[in-house]
Amino acid sequence: MLFDSLKRGLLVGLKTTWTLGKIIFPVTIIVSILQYTPVLPWVIKLISPLMKLIGLSGDAAIPLVLGNFLNLYAAIGAILTMDLTVKEVFILAVMLSFSHNLFIESGVAMRTGVKLWIVLVTRPGLAVVSAVVINLVWHGGGDTAKYGFIDGTAEQASGWMGIILQSLEKAGPGILQMAMIVIPLMIVIQILKDIKWLNKFSRTMAPITKSLGMKENTSTTMAAGLLFGLAYGAGVMIQAVEEEGVSKKDITLAFLFLMACHAVVEDTLIFVPLGIPILPLFLIRLSVAIVLTLIVGTIWKRTGLLNRKEATYD
Repeated sequence: MLFDSLKRGLLVGLKTTWTLGKIIFPVTIIVSILQYTPVLPWVIKLISPLMKLIGLSGDAAIPLVLGNFLNLYAAIGAILTMDLTVKEVFILAVMLSFSHNLFIESGVAMRTGVKLWIVLVTRPGLAVVSAVVINLVWHGGGDTAKYGFIDGTAEQASGWMGIILQSLEKAGPGILQMAMIVIPLMIVIQILKDIKWLNKFSRTMAPITKSLGMKENTSTTMAAGLLFGLAYGAGVMIQAVEEEGVSKKDITLAFLFLMACHAVVEDTLIFVPLGIPILPLFLIRLSVAIVLTLIVGTIWKRTGLLNRKEATYD
C-alpha cells in the first residue's frame, strides 16, 4: 500500500515537475534575454512610479503580471533573473500568494457559485493592501536577495552567446530547486489521498468553519482548498458544493478565506528557493484570511444580508 502510494506520488511529482518546468524554463530564459533588449527597460520605466507606491522597483511588475496571468511558477522563474532586495522579494511573495493564476482560479470560484467581481476585488485588493502595509511597516530588508543555488549578483553577459549561456545557467538550477520541492510534496499528497486523510482533516475543520460563520458541511471545501489549492482542489470543492448542499452564503465565505489562504503547504514551500522567511508569509496569509472572513460574515449577519441570501438561494 505504502509502496504503491510512493510510486504513484513519484510519478505525479515527475509529471508535475515536467509540466511546471515547461513554464519556468522558457520564462526564465525569455526574461533573462529581454533584460538585454530595449523592451524590458521601456516597460520598467513606464510603470516605475506606480510600483514605487508599494515599495517595488519597476522590473518587479514582470513577475506580478506573469504570476497573475499564468501561475506562481512562472513568476518565480522571472524573479530568479532579477537583482531584487530581500524586502522586494518578500513583498512580491506576499502579493503573489494572494493574487495568482487569476484566470483558472476565478473560473473555479465561478463554477462553485461565487461571483466573479468578488474574486477580482478581493485577490488583487489584498495583494496591493498587503504590499503597502509591509512597505510602510518594514524598514529593513535592503540587502540583495540570494536565490539558493543561483547567484543574484552575476556579472553582465556580453554577446548573444554569453547572454544565452547566462540565461541557461539561471533556468537550470531553478528547475532543479523546484523539483526538490514539488516531487516530495506530490508524494506526501498522494499518501494523504490514499489513506483518506482528507476526510479526517475535513472533520477536524468542522469546528473551525463553524467558528468562522459557516455550517459544518463547508469543511470538505475548506480542507480541499487549504491542502491542494483552488486549482488542484477544484474537483473536490465542486463535488462538495454539489453533493453536500453547501449554501451560496457559506461557499462565498469559504472562498473569501481560501482566496487569502489556500494550498498552505505548496504555496508556502515554493518560495523557499527565493531565500525569504516563509513563516511570516504563512502567518500573514492565515491572519488575513481569518480576519477577512470574520469581518465579512459579521457585517452580512448584522445587516440582515445573510438571511436574504439564504432565502434567495435555499
